[in-house]
Amino acid sequence: MQFGRTFEEFEVGAVYKHWPGKTVTEYDDHLFCLLTMNHHPLHLDAHYAEQATDFGRNVVVGNYVYSLLLGMSVPDVSGKAIANLEVESLKHVAPTFHGDTIYGETTVLAKTPSKSKADRGVVHVETRGYKQDGTLVCTFRRKVMVPTEAYVTERGGEQAGRPEIQEQGEQR
Repeated sequence: MQFGRTFEEFEVGAVYKHWPGKTVTEYDDHLFCLLTMNHHPLHLDAHYAEQATDFGRNVVVGNYVYSLLLGMSVPDVSGKAIANLEVESLKHVAPTFHGDTIYGETTVLAKTPSKSKADRGVVHVETRGYKQDGTLVCTFRRKVMVPTEAYVTERGGEQAGRPEIQEQGEQR
């Protein structure tokens, strides 16, 4: 199974549909809020959300949706990344609620070879997140520094650092 891409493998205009999707639970949302100290009642207090907001129910914290989409994109986009360089834009387009399932896809906007090192390049991508009904909920653009095939080969190949499994009783 492929995990990330080298610079040569990216094609401008390519669209990667990330799989699988993720159904957001109340637990996911509350845990993320607590871990990040976002205690806004819109996300944590069902009574408040029902009584005092336009939505009438808890809204999933937007940074969780962003983080979820970013994570979904790793196997297709940044699994071999040398560095995440920049998040150029982030837009929360529509609310996500507990029970919604998020799906993501990423489009390659541009790719530029490094000017200082021949063994890497920068890929510019846009990731979009959708709910199960096709509603766009989040978009973001970012730039990722990725290795060339030469970089990967020079450092031991696709799974550099992975230990060889020894059969019981075998000596090396």
